[in-house]
Amino acid sequence: MRAIGLLIIPLLLSKSVSAQTYPFRDNRLSIDNRVTDLLSRLTLEEKIAEMIYDAPGVSRLGIPSYNWWNEALHGVGRSGNATIFPQAIGLAATFNDQLALEEATIISTEARAMYNMSSRKNYRMQYAGLTCWTPNINIFRDPRWGRGQETFGEDPFLTSKIGVAFVKGLQGSDPYYLKMAACAKHFAVHSGPEKLRHEFNAVVSKKDLWETYLPAFKALVDNDVEAVMCAYNRTNGEVCCGSNYLLEHVLRGQWNFKGHIVTDCWAITDFYKGHNIVTNPTEAAALAVQRGVNLECGNTFPALSNAIKQGLITEKDIDKALARLLVTKIRLGLFDPQGSTPYDTLSEKDVNNKANRSFARKVAQQSIVLLKNNGVLPLKNDMRRYFVTGPNAASLEALMGNYYGVTDNYFTVLEGITGAIANGSQVSYRAGTPLIVDTSKMNRFPVGEVNSSDATIVVLGITGFIEGEEGESILSKTGGDRLDYNLPANQVAYLKALKKNNTKPVVAVITGGSPMNLSEIHEVADAVILAWYPGAEGGNAVADIIFGRVSPAGRLPVTFPQSFDQLPDYNDYSMKGRTYRYMKETPLYPFGFGLSYTTFLYNNISISSPILDTLQDVEINFTVSNKGKIDADEVIQLYISAPIVDEEVPQYSLKEFKRIFIPAGVTKEVKFKLSPAAFKIVNSIGKSVFVKGEYKIYVGGSLPSNRSLQLGSTPCLSEKVISK
Repeated sequence: MRAIGLLIIPLLLSKSVSAQTYPFRDNRLSIDNRVTDLLSRLTLEEKIAEMIYDAPGVSRLGIPSYNWWNEALHGVGRSGNATIFPQAIGLAATFNDQLALEEATIISTEARAMYNMSSRKNYRMQYAGLTCWTPNINIFRDPRWGRGQETFGEDPFLTSKIGVAFVKGLQGSDPYYLKMAACAKHFAVHSGPEKLRHEFNAVVSKKDLWETYLPAFKALVDNDVEAVMCAYNRTNGEVCCGSNYLLEHVLRGQWNFKGHIVTDCWAITDFYKGHNIVTNPTEAAALAVQRGVNLECGNTFPALSNAIKQGLITEKDIDKALARLLVTKIRLGLFDPQGSTPYDTLSEKDVNNKANRSFARKVAQQSIVLLKNNGVLPLKNDMRRYFVTGPNAASLEALMGNYYGVTDNYFTVLEGITGAIANGSQVSYRAGTPLIVDTSKMNRFPVGEVNSSDATIVVLGITGFIEGEEGESILSKTGGDRLDYNLPANQVAYLKALKKNNTKPVVAVITGGSPMNLSEIHEVADAVILAWYPGAEGGNAVADIIFGRVSPAGRLPVTFPQSFDQLPDYNDYSMKGRTYRYMKETPLYPFGFGLSYTTFLYNNISISSPILDTLQDVEINFTVSNKGKIDADEVIQLYISAPIVDEEVPQYSLKEFKRIFIPAGVTKEVKFKLSPAAFKIVNSIGKSVFVKGEYKIYVGGSLPSNRSLQLGSTPCLSEKVISK
């Protein structure tokens, strides 16, 4: 746990410190002493400037400029040649928090190496620093949200586990120095609509707030995330970056958060231009500082000088706010000589190397979800001829998602398939149809390629042209959100034409970062593979799955409804009717669903006690057997159903998961341990409480639902625990 205080105390200089050396540069001193010394040397104007994301240097103290804005969502973003991993929603689909830790460790290694190389040249631009504004742990409550791809899905427990692992990988394990500074965003209750985010008020009950929207933030704060980014919107009437409840009462008060708070970019400007809660920049800047904001991404904080002159805040308020930022800089080693941190030797050899790309391929393999297979997969790789087609078969956009980096080494699905087939076999390619277009303008249908091929692989879906953040999705008319749940009609028509009178396998590979209507795709294609945005090695990973080098084991971290008609209004932040926990209708694909090339059997479940003791853990033991002929991973999921009480409770709640490798014919024993807190429910006033009654514990490879069984999942085992 972080043990660094932020009390501004009198500076006691060590006699060993040279008079020629500023004490804030002496890492033998305590962090508090170093902060106090530096604050004493800065003018008021310099202090204010240091609280803005593109902080200028202080040449008289030898402090270079520093830009706090860097991105590392699924690889170092926007900063040059780097390893590109699958988009965050794909990482969540692995249901593998250890994998998330290892991925984030690679990302932070590359970021440190890139920082070392650029800072030696005095290149100190945006996206070159060590403060990365990731991960996005907002709950993907509604499939329409264009930025849902950046999240770890719809479930608070899954988001918490993957998010904590990611933060640990980014920040490293050194007791003094941070490898990078991670940031939990966007605090809080933020998931669209994109076009309204600068003026929108998300109204949410205390139950939904504490049961759904806050748990992942609490988990990351408990695990010492260095920064929290406040969101654009209002929550229950308060602007998130000026919220007494969220920032002061919850984050600083209840959770005792010791890191720094950064605004989403230009969110303070929204105080007076969007939300109209104050009248001018001076009042906006003062309110943000009063509520605990330390760093602005934007250009309003220069008005803090006027705020002090008008008596809205004091220089002591500035010192308190800036002190937290200086702690982060010190822990990153930004004031220390070369060689002080364990990361100073990282260099070009550590960036986008063979090992890192190999690991990116592994993550992509584990992220891929097999949604349908009528027996055609895996394909043999030595068939006579393959036809690869579809608008995303050769698309780089289909690999990347948003907040991506760049690399000199991409593998599209076309390239992956081509590289995977045996010598002597043939591959042909035509796009066949664009990403989106009037179906009456489709290109010539490739009859010859289909008829002469033994298997067709058609790559459909969506890309960042259609979904993403406000202003970035150039084909979106709704700010990056998707208010049309269907795939483009030309894509569906093209698949139907490919399969018409064609008895040979047609495998549909779907790209995208959010749920979409795949009902017709599921009906027509012989197999359906969801590849997400699989990163630079994505094409190789897809080929690995198609040809059976790896058995698929990805699971859906978000529910795929059959249509938007099954969902509440997009602007409604109540969880009623949303996600697997509260959605009553039958979905197209349930949360936690995904098929394999083998069959697993669960057996021999037992629990440590049928009576719930609020002071004792509950142990659940069972066996999992691979009954097929293919070695494979299995994603084991544990859910709880709470007693039905006056409070509305989730139908199911994910409480544990584990991804394990089981060779063909092997049986493994599995043990889960649940703390008593796992059995609490959140009541209407936001408190976690025990209730009397029967809890059901389910274990299996999917959500314990009828729809999972219809799609081919193995039945879950269940046991009961009584709470008295």
